[in-house]
Amino acid sequence: MTIEPATGEASAIRKTGRVEAIDLARAIALLAMAHYHLIWDLESFGYLDPGTAGSGWPKFYARCIAATFLFLVGFSLVLAHWPVVRPRKFLERLAMVVGAAVLVSLGTYIAFPDVFVFYGILHSIAVSSIAALLFLRLPPLITLIAGAAAVALPIYYFSSAFDVPWLFWTGLSESLPHSLDFVPFFPWFGPVLIGIAAGRLAKSSGLIGRMAQWRPGQSPQWKTLLRPFDFIGRHSLAFYLLHQPVLIALVWSLSQIMPPDRTEAYLSSCRQGCIANQEAAMCDRFCACTAERLAEQGKLDAVQSGRINPEDDPEIMEMARMCTASALSD
Repeated sequence: MTIEPATGEASAIRKTGRVEAIDLARAIALLAMAHYHLIWDLESFGYLDPGTAGSGWPKFYARCIAATFLFLVGFSLVLAHWPVVRPRKFLERLAMVVGAAVLVSLGTYIAFPDVFVFYGILHSIAVSSIAALLFLRLPPLITLIAGAAAVALPIYYFSSAFDVPWLFWTGLSESLPHSLDFVPFFPWFGPVLIGIAAGRLAKSSGLIGRMAQWRPGQSPQWKTLLRPFDFIGRHSLAFYLLHQPVLIALVWSLSQIMPPDRTEAYLSSCRQGCIANQEAAMCDRFCACTAERLAEQGKLDAVQSGRINPEDDPEIMEMARMCTASALSD
């Protein structure tokens, strides 16, 4: 026997076709993602130290954002396709996500061929959505256990057998591929399954019905404040595709008006490359010398941003030899 949603829940959802609490949560996650990408862009343009976005709290922040997105994917699948899967609605949404993922791959391949996005968050959402259909009707406890297992699997099992390009997407390889955005199936299928389990429990407890009846911002002031969140939550895919080009354009414009001081970034990267083969004190002297000379020549920004390859510039190579001799003699 098919179990239908409670009358109050179904009525509340039918009025708008949305659960506003989920749209709000999705909008907050999207804005957090945009904030993280701004950190990444500022680092790329030299306003933050190298490695800022990929270490410490920003790294943890990014993982929390990705987990939130994928949890909402699982939760939303329950809202849309339980107890009855709607094939047409599912395929239409899947086609949009796959199309957007292809655009991201093509765009990043043109701009950054060495680190293009071949399996990012959109690719992960598409594949996980298909796999998640197998768990929609299972008991929530089983789905929750499967989700925890998916998160734990790559911690305890990985193999060189997966170190081939066509298996990198699994997340079980010993070496990780270089990519601007890599969200492999394991462990990231886990949050989707946990979202499904949470959605099923929310359905059975009547929480979905209460969420569907919740209307934030009844006063005009609150409605004005929450309107942008509502818009972003309802148009999440468009926001995802457009926000990063807009942010890059803004940071690039800032760099034309207020160019970053790349001295500290250069010194940090120079020391990292030098200290593997030389003493730390010698590296400090060498890097300080080359930074000063590059600044005098007006080439520091171009070298640090990658517009100039030092090995292709005879003046820079001669300067490096002079700074090496000076650092060693000191």
